[in-house]
Amino acid sequence: MGGVVIPRGFDVDAASAHLARRDRRLAKWMRRIGPLEHDFDARFDPVDALARSILYQQLSGKAAATITGRVRQRMPRGRISARGIDAVDDEGLRAAGVSRNKIAALRDLAAKSQAGIVPRPSQLERMSDQALIDHLVQVRGIGRWTVEMLLMFRLGRPDVLPVDDLGIRKGTQIVHGFDDMPAPRDLRKFGERWAPYRTLASFYLWKVVEAANPPRKDTKPVKRSQDT
Repeated sequence: MGGVVIPRGFDVDAASAHLARRDRRLAKWMRRIGPLEHDFDARFDPVDALARSILYQQLSGKAAATITGRVRQRMPRGRISARGIDAVDDEGLRAAGVSRNKIAALRDLAAKSQAGIVPRPSQLERMSDQALIDHLVQVRGIGRWTVEMLLMFRLGRPDVLPVDDLGIRKGTQIVHGFDDMPAPRDLRKFGERWAPYRTLASFYLWKVVEAANPPRKDTKPVKRSQDT
């Protein structure tokens, strides 16, 4: 897993200028939403991040956050690790609210980490986007979308477009006035106009959906799996 170090994050100003030139309709929404800020320098452990993604699957944000908190309380230093997963028996994980399928996924994550399939933090920055996807989708319960979220939110890779994400598809529909949400294959081709900054375009497309459907004032924000 050697290679050239890939910097974390990208020049947001340059990316914004590029998107504004390439997509005038998106540019209007960008001006309406305003600048977006992201901290790509926060340290994280791949096993902990992937375990949180597994735990958040098919659950509401509040329920997932509660279960994740219980699991982390059972881990050394409050962080999910391969050794920590191995040290907690199935009954302990069940008591925390983890389903049998997710327990199996966590066990596989721990095994794949110890086998070297899940890269160590120092290895992540030397692997291409596709190499990381190819490695991590070998873990039970981890699909391409999950790895794309890690690439975007944790590593700040500049050119990721999660075409299967409903929010991205809906945002594209709103921005460009399509009758229907574009299919993933069509979105992949359509989104080429945003390269090489498809990550920032995706961040704005999610915000477009929020702006078009604002939450109630009494609604509290809920943490997502990749929130630190």
